[in-house]
This record gives sequence, structure tokens and C-alpha cells, in this order.
Amino acid sequence: MTARSHVIVLPGGGYAFRSDYEGEPVAEWLRSLGLEASVFDYPVQTRHPGPINAVRMRVAELRATGVERLGVLGFSAGGHLAGHAAALGLVDAAVLCYPVVSMMTPTHGGSRRELLGRWATRRARAATSVERLVTSSMPPTFVWHTAEDDAVPVEHPYLLGQALARHGVPHALHVYPRGEHGLGLVTGVEGGELAGTAANWTRDCEEWLRELGWID
Repeated sequence: MTARSHVIVLPGGGYAFRSDYEGEPVAEWLRSLGLEASVFDYPVQTRHPGPINAVRMRVAELRATGVERLGVLGFSAGGHLAGHAAALGLVDAAVLCYPVVSMMTPTHGGSRRELLGRWATRRARAATSVERLVTSSMPPTFVWHTAEDDAVPVEHPYLLGQALARHGVPHALHVYPRGEHGLGLVTGVEGGELAGTAANWTRDCEEWLRELGWID
């Protein structure tokens, strides 16, 4: 009997709002692959640990319904939240799309201010930087980003990739050369032309999920 798998989708929005196009359309794509998927309206404009505690509750709800394999897929600030959940061992796989990773860097300042406040201490910033939370028990992780992203610079996935490698966490890291921040599913002709090979991220992610045994 095939294990029941579910993916929680966490849209981006700098912890100030939740982007619609990074929500239900993404869940629909995951369903087209044969996975269960739902969009989680995690709290925004809410200080840490509000968002991660909300994810904990959602995870517990889904586990209680019999979900055996639980994944999380997040964009930008939602990618930060997804990475945080993965680093804490709440899920069994993570897909991080142009994620905010570190709260120690100057960017993305908007996410940091919403989550930690304008005058966050170095200790608070370190405690919510995903690259500092990685351990060898973090689940398999797929990360993609673009080199042209100037809102959340490519430094973020590189910091995370180094941490994943250092702790021996199975992972894939794709940095595509073109594309601005917030590409979502990269749908439409114009989006594909502007993004170049970043338009292939869904294909690459599908292949990764297939290798993990999550889809047939």
C-alpha cells in the first residue's frame, strides 16, 4: 500500500502578506503529480514564534488524519518558514523556492523586520537563521534560486547549501542564471522568456520527488 503523502504550500510575501499566485496554483500543480496538497494561511505581521508555531499545529493536524509522509514547499519568506520547519524535524521533505534563509544578512530586511522587529538582537537573528539550524537529521531538501534575484540575493541558498553539505543532508541546489524574485510557477510565454532555464524548476523538482519515491 502506497504511503499517504501530503505537501503543505507556504506562499511568500515577506511575512507581511501571502501571495495568491504562490498558493493554490502551486497546490494544483502538486495534485497533478498525484500528491495531496494544501495551502496553509500561516499568520503574517506576527512576531516569531507565531508562524512556526502555527506550522507545528498544522503538521499535527495532518499527522492526526493519517498522513505518513509530510512535505513542505515554500516561496521566499514562506521558504524561510518551510526551511525552519524542516530544520526542526517537523516534516519529511522540503522544497524551498528562492527562500529567505539567513536573518544575519542585510537582506531580506522586510522579512526580518516583520518576524523579529526592527531592533532584533543578534541572538534572535541567529536563532531564526535556517543555515544555523541545520543538523544531520534535517530531511531531504530541494532548493532553487536565480542568480539575478536582487530582492533575496543568491547568497541565501549558498549559505544553506553549505550547511546541508556540512551535515550530510541529502539535497539538490539549483541556481538558474536568469529570473527576478517571485517567479512562482513561471507560467506563460513572457514568464518563461524572462526566466530562461528557471522555468524548468517544476520539472527538476518533479524528478527529485520521483527519486525520493513520493510520486510514481
